[in-house]
Amino acid sequence: MDKNKEEKNTQKTSTYTAKDIYVLEGLEPVRKRPGMYIGSTGVDGLHHLIWEVVDNSIDEAMAGFAKNIRVELLKENKVRVTDDGRGIPVDIHPQTKKSALETVLCTLHAGGKFGGESYKVAGGLHGVGVSVVNALSSWMKVEVERDGGIYVQEYKRGVPQYKLKKVGTSSKTGTIVTFQPDKEIFSKIEFDKKKIIDHLRQQAFLVKGVKIEVIDEREEAVDYYAFYFEGGLLSFLDYLTEFTEVIQEVPFYVSKDFVFAEEAPASKKAETIQVEAAFVYSNDTEIQELSFANNIYTSDGGTHLTGFRSALTRVLNDYARQNGYIKEKEENLTGDDVREGLVAIVSIKIKEPQFEGQTKARLGNPSARTATESVVSEALKEFLEKNPSSAKNIIAKCLLAAKARRAAKAAKETVLRRGPLEGLSLPGKLADCISKDPSESELFIVEGDSAGGSGKQGRDRRFQAVLPLRGKILNVEKARLDKMLANNEIKSLVIALGAAIGNDFNPDKIRYHKIIIMTDADVDGAHIRTLLLTLFYRYFREVIERGYLYIAQPPLYKIQKGKEFWYAYSDAEKDKIIEQITKKHQETVSKKTKKDDQKEAKESPESSLNINIQRYKGLGEMNPQQLWETTMNPETRILRQVTIADAQEADRMFDILMGEKVEPRKHFIQSRAVMVKNLDI
Repeated sequence: MDKNKEEKNTQKTSTYTAKDIYVLEGLEPVRKRPGMYIGSTGVDGLHHLIWEVVDNSIDEAMAGFAKNIRVELLKENKVRVTDDGRGIPVDIHPQTKKSALETVLCTLHAGGKFGGESYKVAGGLHGVGVSVVNALSSWMKVEVERDGGIYVQEYKRGVPQYKLKKVGTSSKTGTIVTFQPDKEIFSKIEFDKKKIIDHLRQQAFLVKGVKIEVIDEREEAVDYYAFYFEGGLLSFLDYLTEFTEVIQEVPFYVSKDFVFAEEAPASKKAETIQVEAAFVYSNDTEIQELSFANNIYTSDGGTHLTGFRSALTRVLNDYARQNGYIKEKEENLTGDDVREGLVAIVSIKIKEPQFEGQTKARLGNPSARTATESVVSEALKEFLEKNPSSAKNIIAKCLLAAKARRAAKAAKETVLRRGPLEGLSLPGKLADCISKDPSESELFIVEGDSAGGSGKQGRDRRFQAVLPLRGKILNVEKARLDKMLANNEIKSLVIALGAAIGNDFNPDKIRYHKIIIMTDADVDGAHIRTLLLTLFYRYFREVIERGYLYIAQPPLYKIQKGKEFWYAYSDAEKDKIIEQITKKHQETVSKKTKKDDQKEAKESPESSLNINIQRYKGLGEMNPQQLWETTMNPETRILRQVTIADAQEADRMFDILMGEKVEPRKHFIQSRAVMVKNLDI
């Protein structure tokens, strides 16, 4: 090696010593890398602070010590969480020599959930949660009632401002945590009331008999909500199927402890897992499966949900064969067959849950699968024997799903196997773009041949494709896949996208990363847009999740004065443009000191100024150049990206607006009719 190079390397090595190793103490790691603890510093991370504090109260409720939990949204972005549990211990901790309260609030991995018998099961972050909230709050105050006293301690960014002090006496028990998220951590601090209400309603379903209140005091008019459900999962099931037609006379429900007695060593207590599950079948084809571990929603499922699915598939197949619904040489029902139309909730309580990822989206305990599969299998066999009418309806539903699956497979093979990559030409009415790079390619789904013609002529052929649809597509909320693929408009769209559909759907093969729904600004246009959104939500949801789906916003008005013209995308924008034109005219008149003309302009701006206002009823009224300028040009157009903020609530809304039941839809329209100020018919 060259001597000079060797000397340089030696110098570099010698500068990297022990002093370069940073040791973050206390809660410093949380403030340094908040995303590691709460997922993100965006909207979800902000609300995660509330969930962590509430989780401690929920844990007290699950342990049987709390009956009331209150969440208050206060002014200045403060949040107060109150429970009537045992209260966080305040005596001196033997290891830290500080109060147990300060230890819990200021130390990671300190809490009553790591060992001992304080909690048989718990959610939270196993003692990490409340200390993380403390670290990420500019200010926090904790008040505890227990042992006959009232104790208080305050913190700033995780640092105690004084030692724990006793400020009074009380015969009650409980904990009050008030915190204010830190602006240094969160760029935008704005709590979403609906998000909070939905989460806490869900928690109230899961812990039956516990009252959860939400009070929003941020505005002058205080909003109050309270949730209390004696039925637990059965009440939850009623809520999920409120707007859905169910086919079971009796819902399935089981709650049982599963004990691993044989596997436990002599020196250790046998592991016990509490399994609770409930389900009904609906007339829909959509599947709703919600799974929880220690009341934490596992959005990606996990071993407990896998165990439930295995039990469901095996027991229904056994029952169908034993009762002659499936003949000897016929194939078994698949997992997809038995899950079509299923609305199910699986909730387990486990001593030491192993979550994959800090935000706990998936449960990983192998024992959870064994326990859930065993409990559900035994209970489901008994349920089917005791409820033959419901059993018959369930099996009939599954057999129909199997028949539809085979028909859909044949239809997909016809439509998709010979797709564009395998030689079948793209739909004839599709005007494709030149570019083959999906990241820069756009597909406009246009209502009608007239608008389609303008779009084809006005587009930039290099990267913009246009697919006109004739009339309204099929409502897929009420149709199976085989019927869908018989619809020419849907078939054309599926082939144009190039990513297949159903189980074969592969979002990586989508030919366009901007899919833009472009319909008229009238009632029919809104209906077509809703039908397309239903199609994408039910069958191409990942297109929405990846941010590929958009809605074009064509102008409502063209405003012209002389040779000048402007486009307005709303009534307010139209009025503003007219106001600006009038003001400019008045200034001109004023300069010329023509008072009579000025007075006339003030009294009737639109007529005296000769302003021509054209209301666009449809895209077809625009010529290609106008459509390009207003709706298709990336430099000037307005696009609204379609997102799924709350998939569960979105699912309920699609059931209401597009499902079989007429009454919920009628009620929805009637209850909101007063909100419609200007109805364009």
